[in-house]
Amino acid sequence: MKNIICIITALLFTASISLQAQVTDRGNFLAGSSLGFSKSSSELKIQSSNLEEDAEGPSSLQLSFAPKIGYFLGDNFALGLGMDLTFSRLEEQNTDRNEDSDLLFGPFARYYFPLEDGLAFFAEANFGFGNSSDDLYIADVRQSINTNIFATGFGPGFTIISSNGIGLEAIFKYNYARSKFNTNLDGIQQETITRTNQFDFSLGVQYYFSGVRPVIYKP
Repeated sequence: MKNIICIITALLFTASISLQAQVTDRGNFLAGSSLGFSKSSSELKIQSSNLEEDAEGPSSLQLSFAPKIGYFLGDNFALGLGMDLTFSRLEEQNTDRNEDSDLLFGPFARYYFPLEDGLAFFAEANFGFGNSSDDLYIADVRQSINTNIFATGFGPGFTIISSNGIGLEAIFKYNYARSKFNTNLDGIQQETITRTNQFDFSLGVQYYFSGVRPVIYKP
């Protein structure tokens, strides 16, 4: 009886390792999304014909939604495309900037470090290019400003993958963003550059599959 229990335990242990290996094997796919909360701070650089000034920008709490789809180019290594949609509400003493939304598209890469029992650590890096939309009060005049934005981020994560190919994950990332826009106030052209540092914690769900079928372990 003792030998049977040992054999069953060994088989279950092997199954958990095989499951993780199959899920992150070369040729598989992942698709899903994450919902995150973040804290950010920023710096401003304002330039015009008669002014050059550095200032502290707004700080904010943000809500983000980030769907993605990827392909495993090699075992444990996935490359894909993602979208990052961020909403935030800000309060500033000088400009009363109150609404901000960012929409970014770009590539991401992940490398998994499989553990037993369907568990894995991973490291993720991403780049984003897109558009930022802001409502600003400048000299008591409300202006809607659209600007291009570049962002990059990286950080560790942890996932729990079930036998039907569904993974629940948590990610902690540092993100850096840079944007630039121009305004014209009383005939004076002004350029503002914003650099933002952001720490983001996200919870997500990913679906791992091969072709049109889920990645399922079969003993």
